[in-house]
Amino acid sequence: MSHAFYVYLSYGIAGLIILALIGWVWLDGRARQAELKVLEASGMRRRSASARVEGAGQ
Repeated sequence: MSHAFYVYLSYGIAGLIILALIGWVWLDGRARQAELKVLEASGMRRRSASARVEGAGQ
């Protein structure tokens, strides 16, 4: 086995880990957005939404 084999293997493993992390963050973001939609549909509102309404009159 050559030195290049270990280098390419390391880059490959690092690339797979980075892709897995990107996928995890993307899926988690979709799950959080779905939770927010459920909460907003049940009548819960974001605190930032009320601050925008109060600040609009200034």
